[in-house]
Amino acid sequence: MKYAAPSSVEEATTLLSSSPSAQVFAGATDLVPQIRGGYPTPDVLVDLKKIDQLVSLANDADKWTVGAATPTVRLTEDQAFSQEFPGLSEAAGLIGSDQIQSRSSLGGNLCNGSPAADSVPAMVVNGVRALVAGPKGSRVIDVADVVTGPGEISLASDEFIVEFEIDRMPTRTADAYLRMIPRTEMDIAVVGVGARIGLSDDGTIAEALVVLGAVAPTAVRVNGAEDALIGSTADDDTLAVVAAAASEACNPIDDKRGTIAYREQVAGVLAKRAVRIAMERAEQRNGDV
Repeated sequence: MKYAAPSSVEEATTLLSSSPSAQVFAGATDLVPQIRGGYPTPDVLVDLKKIDQLVSLANDADKWTVGAATPTVRLTEDQAFSQEFPGLSEAAGLIGSDQIQSRSSLGGNLCNGSPAADSVPAMVVNGVRALVAGPKGSRVIDVADVVTGPGEISLASDEFIVEFEIDRMPTRTADAYLRMIPRTEMDIAVVGVGARIGLSDDGTIAEALVVLGAVAPTAVRVNGAEDALIGSTADDDTLAVVAAAASEACNPIDDKRGTIAYREQVAGVLAKRAVRIAMERAEQRNGDV
């Protein structure tokens, strides 16, 4: 096995094209356990953390740009980012322990293809886009289109994500992320829920996005909940519809962390709570970020 640490995107794409089994990694917090667990060992391991663009965090008037290999601790510790995207920051802060978060990244959490990845619902509700590089050039795709199934992604074997683009959060709009785990920490989500709410001047909901994780092969957008929320003030009756829609949208499995019925019930409860939190935060965002 060959290890390489390129200093540019171009060099990384060349290395990836050098072998059919070449593989990129950022923190290796998933890669190393997988290799130790008997997964095939790549011929070439390409370390992305030496490429400045992949470990960056910046914003301008229109958007935030987050390098795909940027340690998640940088997101949670960046006050401006966490104030503007508290839900996404919360999700990033749930990826492993403090030590893991010095290595883990949004790119790795996404491209591992886990249905229970915490950052994915939070990224999807915020319309995050991924800049993908490969030997034929670069392209931009929605994060929602990256994972196609458990452990499967839509990127070609010689492509990788360079960075994420996140549009600035409008005023009177906010996000939230909640999950349920069997233990108090360091566990995989039984259910995860991302929510984003945008309010009109009259206080009714003008924008609503609700996305579930860990209850289907990929993250699930709950259209029924979103439709019910638009034009409402998220009263108890509306939130009951949100909960029912979230439970109905699930396609979970039975495993040691929870049964199908349990996951469906928890999805409804967490969806209501996440929407309430996002709405409360949106009500507080009346001025500039």
